[in-house]
Amino acid sequence: MQIVLDPIDRRILRELQADATVPIAELAERAGLSQTPCWKRVKRLTDAGVIERRVAILDREQLDLGLVVFVSVRTSRHDEEWLNAFAKGAAGLPEVVEFYRMSGETDYLLKVIVRDIAAYDTFYKRLIAAAPLQDVSSSFAMEQIKFTTALPI
Repeated sequence: MQIVLDPIDRRILRELQADATVPIAELAERAGLSQTPCWKRVKRLTDAGVIERRVAILDREQLDLGLVVFVSVRTSRHDEEWLNAFAKGAAGLPEVVEFYRMSGETDYLLKVIVRDIAAYDTFYKRLIAAAPLQDVSSSFAMEQIKFTTALPI
């Protein structure tokens, strides 16, 4: 069941997407509410699963994780056993930060973050050991033009 969001809920969500550490008093002020009603809305949004979790967004460059790789995977197998093995293997690799099953020519698309090409080669060998693959194609990001975790609400 999808929750109905009013303009105040949306304002609260936009503020939390920008800074999840904002104190409830400040969040309430920005939303045009007093603290208790604001807190109740945040709790309702959390309980409904609209707010999944609050996290810190880290600077990957400062952590020496400068290489972003988009990995396209094609397979000739589409049975449940293969899918379970591949999904478990690929999702269990910490370098995989996003993982999608796709339509079209690519069956799966992974976003991978590693230190450098050598680290990617090590990752690649672990990935192809997860399950038999027909084709793996890697595209290395040259420049990050936009990055956000904020949803357009």
